[in-house]
Amino acid sequence: MRMSNRRVRAIFRKELRDFRRNRSLTVGMAIIPVLFSVQPLLAVFTLHSSASTALRHEHVLLYMLGIPALVPSFVAAYSVIGERQQGTLEPVLTTPIRREELLLGKALAALIPSIVVAYVVYGLYLACVELLAVPAVASALIRLPDLLAQLFFTPLLAAWSIWIAMLISTRSNDVRVAQQLAALASLPSVAVTTLVALNVITASLVTALVAAAALLVLNSIGWRFVSATFDRERLITGTRR
Repeated sequence: MRMSNRRVRAIFRKELRDFRRNRSLTVGMAIIPVLFSVQPLLAVFTLHSSASTALRHEHVLLYMLGIPALVPSFVAAYSVIGERQQGTLEPVLTTPIRREELLLGKALAALIPSIVVAYVVYGLYLACVELLAVPAVASALIRLPDLLAQLFFTPLLAAWSIWIAMLISTRSNDVRVAQQLAALASLPSVAVTTLVALNVITASLVTALVAAAALLVLNSIGWRFVSATFDRERLITGTRR
């Protein structure tokens, strides 16, 4: 039985409707980027032109990759357990939809808004730095390699966080616990991006290619692993209890 794009799109649209009706998810997707942006933005505004030399040897803006590592985990952790607690999961699971299609639709519904949020916040951050920071500091911070890293690694990190969060969501019995565990599971990704931003891990083309290849493999494995461990019967039984 082949994958049905129609069923995947149906789940995708259904998830987006559910997210729009859930204010806690909307608020969570807004708070996390703010927490990540305010402190480094204030720090940049206090820098003098003399700091530009040191900044050229660092990749401070890569710190913003923590946003796509955390935001989707908050949303994806809700995707299964949230529906299960509301009693809307059982009708979906009793349809002919395959578990791979169900999980892919849910993952895309978490991925697309998370990517949009990450790119919008990053764009606003760059605009503030360009307009309000000292010109020498702004030119030292905003560099093409860092912009490309943000562009390409945002979806890769977001997708990896989603598969981890969805695995946790299928095994949890409480939404808040699932979201907390998913956030903790995303911290290693945040730690790595922060270490690169602080130049503890050397940023280079080779490092970027290895990291991108690793994330592509992990995302491919993640979808298959989460699908393989998705127990439809257990989830339906748990919904009825």
